[in-house]
Amino acid sequence: MQKNIDIVEAILTKLKLLAVFENNSVKGLMVEAVLWLVAKNKKQRLDNLTQEEKEDLGLLFLMQQADRTDVAGREEVMEILNKK
Repeated sequence: MQKNIDIVEAILTKLKLLAVFENNSVKGLMVEAVLWLVAKNKKQRLDNLTQEEKEDLGLLFLMQQADRTDVAGREEVMEILNKK
């Protein structure tokens, strides 16, 4: 998805200069900057989670990887619960 962004002329000039030094286009620099910002914000959100929220997120990832076609019967579940 692409969006049009209004850029101040002074910033556009700086972007053009950077693009020359980086051997990149202005659009390429902006894409890299947005990707960097998104990754930084994602990391910051993960760092701000409590331990319980991190455990919940880990459990969610494990549940998404589980085989949904593998089903356990009632007896099997009760047997496992009785062992512990």
